[in-house]
Amino acid sequence: MNIYPIVLTLILVMDPLGNIPIFLSILRKFDARTQNKIIIRESFIAFLVLCVFLFFGRFILADLSITTPALSIGGAIILFLIAIRMIFPSDGWGSKEESFEEPLIVPLAVPLTAGPSAIAMLLLFTARDPQHLSGLFLAVVIACVIFCITMLAARYLMKFLGRRGLIAIERLMGMILTTIAVQMCLSGIAEYSHTLH
Repeated sequence: MNIYPIVLTLILVMDPLGNIPIFLSILRKFDARTQNKIIIRESFIAFLVLCVFLFFGRFILADLSITTPALSIGGAIILFLIAIRMIFPSDGWGSKEESFEEPLIVPLAVPLTAGPSAIAMLLLFTARDPQHLSGLFLAVVIACVIFCITMLAARYLMKFLGRRGLIAIERLMGMILTTIAVQMCLSGIAEYSHTLH
């Protein structure tokens, strides 16, 4: 099982570079050490949430009678919408949140890290390849570690790349995500057509 495309897809939908300004805005009232502690904690919580859907998501799909082609096409639509948002970002750099309390679970862990798109992708991967959960688990671990490291380096990346640099990279990632979304949609349609015959 090749986990590289799975890791890449998860990283793209988790969008660490796009989340840098949001994380920095939410955590700006805390010192660097507290910020790092919060980021590590929230990343671990997000990892646990993703693991729940990784190991139990297929039972949810079975109970809802959702087929793999339907999930594939639905996931492709979600990816496409995310890609459009990445290519044409709204002016949402910075939040007006003024809370001094440490954020817990919401919004950093869920939905900014383990959001609906990442969960939908995991459900799709497990539905397509349920016998390789160990490989999928490794992909989740790698994606979450990369996300966490990116957030820990957020202050330095923001200074080094600047706002324009981050937007440029995010738009490039959006283009890649668009092609993945189209391929997923075509695969879902082909799989559904095959079941009709």
